[in-house]
Amino acid sequence: MTTHPKLQTLYGLKFHPFRPDIPIDALHPTPAIDGFLRRVEYAIADGGFAMITGEPGCGKSIALRRLAHRLKLIPDLVVGTIEHPQSRTSDFYRELGELFGVPLTLHNRFAGFQALRTRWSEHIATTMRRPVLIVDEAQETLTQVLSELRILASKDLDSRQLLCVIFAGDGRLPERLRTPELLPLGSRIRRRLQMEAASREELCACLDHVLDAAGAPALMTSELRVTLAEHALGNYRILMNMADELLAAAVERELPRLDEKLFLEVFQQAPRPAKATGSARKR
Repeated sequence: MTTHPKLQTLYGLKFHPFRPDIPIDALHPTPAIDGFLRRVEYAIADGGFAMITGEPGCGKSIALRRLAHRLKLIPDLVVGTIEHPQSRTSDFYRELGELFGVPLTLHNRFAGFQALRTRWSEHIATTMRRPVLIVDEAQETLTQVLSELRILASKDLDSRQLLCVIFAGDGRLPERLRTPELLPLGSRIRRRLQMEAASREELCACLDHVLDAAGAPALMTSELRVTLAEHALGNYRILMNMADELLAAAVERELPRLDEKLFLEVFQQAPRPAKATGSARKR
């Protein structure tokens, strides 16, 4: 991760604080996210399904990045992430094979089914930990693939789970899991995190945290932080996009600090000219 020289010169920033690729320790922790991550860690011993849902910009990516980081710290744990949730069943098996190091014969799906389950069972016997599979944008996954995953991860008449699967998606995901075709999977979701619109206080706390981590806690005035939080509609992505635009304007003007005056100059629309009255048009 590189930092623009002007950001270092003007503000002493270690990294750009309003971009998606900020370091893990700069991601704002919340009690709800941390509680969910602990529950997922406990689930690794038994396997099963967990789910993070919420509208775009509400913090799902933050939760997933923090989860992936914490899981990497667990010894002998294998974690795979599905990169293309829209895949058909054959491509889904191919991706699973690559993630877990299992050579699959695509024309024989049953052999692939058995090979994956054997690999996972051997891993559990050796490490006492279930492999983890993360499926982001899971609302895009085909119904047939989701059903296949449910059957693939289950063993001994559904009394044992070979995987710990974490789904993440928007509001369409829980709706799909309530349909008759996917209710058998939806009923197996044991741990859930519903991301809601953030409060003004939570958004301000997020700004405080990321600026502290970036090494510039005084980059914004406290009044501007409140103003940004009030205009972000409870959405972390909108908050960061507005802050990013303000920082770009401040760098261009070489301002020492971001304040409300800059906010008004960047975001306030110029008043429209009043329409001329009939008498005024005649003059």
